[in-house]
Amino acid sequence: MPVSERLQFPSGFLWGVSTSAYQVEGNSINTNWYEFEKAGGIKTGDRSGIACNWWNRAEDDFDIAQTMGLNSLRLSVSWARIEPEEGIFNAIAIQRYRRMLNELLARNIRPVVCLHHFTHPLWFEQKGAFLSPQCVGDFTRFVKFTVAELGDLCSDWITINEPNVYGVEGYIDGNHPPARKGQILEYFKLLGNMALCHGSAYHIIHGLQKEARVGFANHFIIFTEAHHEIFDRLAARIASDSFNNAFINMISGKRALPFSNIRSRLSEINNTWDFIGVNIYGGVDVAFDITRPETGFVRRLNPRNGRTGDLDEAGNPMFGEIYPQGIEIVVKKLAHHQKPFIILENGVPDREDRLRPWVIATAVKTIHKLIQSGYPVLGYFHWTLIDNFEWAHGYYMKFGLVEMDPVTQERRPRLSAGFYSEIAHNNCLTLDMVRRYVPEYVNDIFPDSADER
Repeated sequence: MPVSERLQFPSGFLWGVSTSAYQVEGNSINTNWYEFEKAGGIKTGDRSGIACNWWNRAEDDFDIAQTMGLNSLRLSVSWARIEPEEGIFNAIAIQRYRRMLNELLARNIRPVVCLHHFTHPLWFEQKGAFLSPQCVGDFTRFVKFTVAELGDLCSDWITINEPNVYGVEGYIDGNHPPARKGQILEYFKLLGNMALCHGSAYHIIHGLQKEARVGFANHFIIFTEAHHEIFDRLAARIASDSFNNAFINMISGKRALPFSNIRSRLSEINNTWDFIGVNIYGGVDVAFDITRPETGFVRRLNPRNGRTGDLDEAGNPMFGEIYPQGIEIVVKKLAHHQKPFIILENGVPDREDRLRPWVIATAVKTIHKLIQSGYPVLGYFHWTLIDNFEWAHGYYMKFGLVEMDPVTQERRPRLSAGFYSEIAHNNCLTLDMVRRYVPEYVNDIFPDSADER
């Protein structure tokens, strides 16, 4: 096969999927999210219930991942299970997580463990969570115990998933617990405290595991000015600085957010990352809006084209325009930090699987181009393996390579699962694969193929 018809990846490239504990384990009581559910916070009225029943049957889905040829899987551990009461740890929970990690390793699947993915114990929430003066001590106590117990089975750690999303959804938009709105100053303070938690956790982990690879997962949105005028350009810059860049600026020692109270402590957290974890789904147009001080005077607009994925239960796109090409923008923008990249989340809500194969093909092509240009991208993790409980959207939004019925628990691989499986098994993307799975986009992915079909 000519080189122009095969995008070959380096040996050892990570082909994975990402998951999170609350969305798949089931019966995750005693958490901030469980209380949010009980209070009616889920827009569909759904309750997570047994979710994907991973607490009892995760190994069945690990079999699916193994069959697909995946060599890595990102999962999170539940702080609420491990430390259900402050300072009291649950040996049964740790043993279950040890079994999960052992089962992944037995299938030659490398685990990547996230320590905080939106949920935490109710006692931590009642103290103020990451706004509490004790948050750094509380978080690092949990991290030290967990890594000491699981570290012989895992050396890749994500301290915190999407601190920017946690802050925006919980304190500005009010869609996640604690369901506050317009508290932009609290958002700044929160991110500063989460940066301190991350930095402390980084040092704790490396103290326990010198060979560990420790990072974080940051959500990136490609913000574009709605009109070529100065105020909309300003809106795009405000949005990007306060959302995309804020956490990275702090842990790289560059600058602290206003009112975050950590300016004098930046040296403690400077350079506390071994890789940049990129979560990216979409891009949005933004406009300056003087009537919206609670969002930094920024207004998001509806996308201009139809690549939105499924609309949510209110008829709105979750991520604006689905934009896997944005991986290139993010990697090139952050390359000056001289850290390797792992694409830790990328996907689309797509129950009919109409757009997901294109997302996969475009993301893979984009990453291959970056690697060929010398950018160190170590892996791609699709969100997600199996349909799950999609936070405030309940079971309405479908992100899985594998379809799941939350009532019957029946699994059925979608077409995109077969596509991604072929890529992972062969460590490459070929013209033949694209012709079979996304024939309408052959010329987008392989423009030199002279395909006349």
